Amino acid sequence: MTTGAPTSGPTPRRLLVRDLAQLATPAAGLGPLRGDRRGDVVVLDDAYVLCDGGHVAEVGRMRDLGGRGRLDGDVEELDASGRCAVPGLVDCHTHACFAGDRVEEFALRASGASYEELHAAGGGILATVHATRAAGEAALADAVRRNREAMLRQGTTTFEAKSGYGLDRETELASLRAIRAAGGVATWLGAHAVPPEFADAEAYLDFALCEVLPDAAGLAEAADVFLERNAFDAPQARRYLSACAERGLALRLHGDQFTESGAIPLAVELGTRSVDHLEATGGDGIRALATSGVTAVLLPASALFLDRPMPPARALLDAGAIVALATDFNPGSAYCESLPLVASLAATQLHMSVEETLCALTANPAHVLGRGDRKGRIAPGYDADLVLLDAPDWRYLAYHLAGDVVAEVLVGGERAGQRPPVAPAPLG
Repeated sequence: MTTGAPTSGPTPRRLLVRDLAQLATPAAGLGPLRGDRRGDVVVLDDAYVLCDGGHVAEVGRMRDLGGRGRLDGDVEELDASGRCAVPGLVDCHTHACFAGDRVEEFALRASGASYEELHAAGGGILATVHATRAAGEAALADAVRRNREAMLRQGTTTFEAKSGYGLDRETELASLRAIRAAGGVATWLGAHAVPPEFADAEAYLDFALCEVLPDAAGLAEAADVFLERNAFDAPQARRYLSACAERGLALRLHGDQFTESGAIPLAVELGTRSVDHLEATGGDGIRALATSGVTAVLLPASALFLDRPMPPARALLDAGAIVALATDFNPGSAYCESLPLVASLAATQLHMSVEETLCALTANPAHVLGRGDRKGRIAPGYDADLVLLDAPDWRYLAYHLAGDVVAEVLVGGERAGQRPPVAPAPLG
């Protein structure tokens, strides 16, 4: 079915992506994929996608493309012979707005220091807070743009990014503006850590909710909190999230990264969009999520980077929970922009099928970001966000560990990212 053309104005641009070796997409239908549908993926061989005005107009097999008459006129063709298409990948958990690095901390951790020890000694999040506050808004905007370009080259067409490395009014608001300017979905992580100028978490929350939230609510779509030992406890997280909900923000939650400290019961109680990490989640938490609408966002690159146990993906999926995957891209605990690498970790370390993995990188994270009706599937009416893989089978997305599989990326039917051509080898 072709979408209708506008009654006035310029004719929408049309693009025919043709002769795809394969096209793989989560099956049609609104809402996240869970339970018996957790790996419901449709695969078409010898396929095409017709994009019209930034949206998908048609999807089918080349043999069903039919007569050429209706494609006459201004239709650009993209020959995708030998390539596969999957929906644009959706990264629903990143910390892409930061300055500086933590390479020294990485080296210390490689020598035996734990993440929590470094955090208690003034490293960790607070080290990045110092660098981010000193950077200024223009530098933060440049950093988010660079990080966004790196994610795009890896197939991420929609990304969320959190503030939380300012923890003062000016830097938090500047971070949210920088994320929005780069096209990201902005989340106010005002409760990431207690900055050094405050005596305790309660005093900091007094400041954040009174002085920052009113303006942050006009820039962010969601609010997030780090509920963990040495960060914020469950009553403090409830206070923060409840105040944010009153301002109209969707709710997110970092939980069970190192300890079970009440994150999942709170997430279910408040109806948060997601609870993210879950490396420490046990059976009660799995059962609670399985009967709730809260998405479990799993971050295997972070678990790998910190040498932590992997989250219980298999148990969550089998119990019926909604599962999404994300990078957790940040300078301290997951310096990784690559969702294809996350796909490989999901298949090899989380014991997820490749079909479950694709759903958890597309339709389900789109649901977390409130975009499940237009992102995460290749289907009529959805945004024409496509990732073209230079591979004969779509499963190379997970199969080729850290491989250079993303050949080209389309965002809204426009060619937004393309792998640089390889220079020919010199003769002689």
